[in-house]
Amino acid sequence: MISELSNPLLFGVFALAALAVILASIRATALADILADRTQIGEAMAGGLILGAATSLAGVVVSVNAAWSGDGSYAFSNAVGGIAAQTLFLAIADLLHRRANLEHAAAEPANLFQAVMLIVLLSMPLLAISGPDVAYFGVHPVSLALFLAYLAGVKLASSVREDPMWRPVRTSDTRHDEPEDTEEPQKSARGPAMSFVGLVAIMGLGGWVISQTGGVFIERFSLSSSLVGALVTAVVTSLPEFVTTLVAVRRGALQLAVGGIIGGNTFDTLFLVAADMAYRDGSIYHATQANDLYWLATGLLMTAVLLGGLILRQREGPGRIGIESVLMMGIYLTAMVIEIFARSPSGAGGS
Repeated sequence: MISELSNPLLFGVFALAALAVILASIRATALADILADRTQIGEAMAGGLILGAATSLAGVVVSVNAAWSGDGSYAFSNAVGGIAAQTLFLAIADLLHRRANLEHAAAEPANLFQAVMLIVLLSMPLLAISGPDVAYFGVHPVSLALFLAYLAGVKLASSVREDPMWRPVRTSDTRHDEPEDTEEPQKSARGPAMSFVGLVAIMGLGGWVISQTGGVFIERFSLSSSLVGALVTAVVTSLPEFVTTLVAVRRGALQLAVGGIIGGNTFDTLFLVAADMAYRDGSIYHATQANDLYWLATGLLMTAVLLGGLILRQREGPGRIGIESVLMMGIYLTAMVIEIFARSPSGAGGS
């Protein structure tokens, strides 16, 4: 049905789906902050587990639907392109937090550990891509290892928060993770949780519509799967993370903002697991193209730079933002230019 729409209607449906996902994510951010206080799991963990997973749902729907339709490149690039885009959003949020470098103010051991965990998870698809082309029941063994590594990492991240072996130096610009309302922990979390689930359903439906329209874009306008996946659907389905990050920074929930991006990115690696299971022509890792691998390397590099910034904790840098934010913007801009121009059909690296 979507494939039969005229171009204006197609773009209109795409925009409406994106808007629905964004509006749902705005409300979800406020609820995640409330749930963090009422369940007493902390902003960093709530951002990584609750908010990160919820706002990533639209993206996982896109990757699974693309894989099921047989376009492995579209599914893979949507996953890794989203990780790169969301890391960029954290750098943009740093521009808006004028008091000090965001990574300095949001010092939290759990965020550091999750960044390390993300680098590990992003390295595993590289092993699969460069290794033998094997699949059991259509699924590569690395997908199972990636899923188990994610579960283990979540458990370890929780223990890091509950019983950290070291603590960051507190400065006048460090934001403490404390409930905004001292009575919040005594209130029930059931109501906000039920509302949160409803918003997640809206995000999932929006993701399905975005996936369908993205597939039509590829066929109707003769675009590469990598370009649509990494720079169209990945960016659009990542907009909830952008919105929630900006809202969290404005609310002063800095750990929630940083934890939401990093935690959301770690969850996004599971897109590849779900897509590998949905892809029925073998291993999805060996259905990728050079463009897709480039975006994986871009996300890996940006995460490493972010981790360095979290450790360095530079209070002020160029334009009152951290040097890591400047580097992340430069890395992403370079990747975008290469994807659009250097890999165009008329370019040297066209595909």
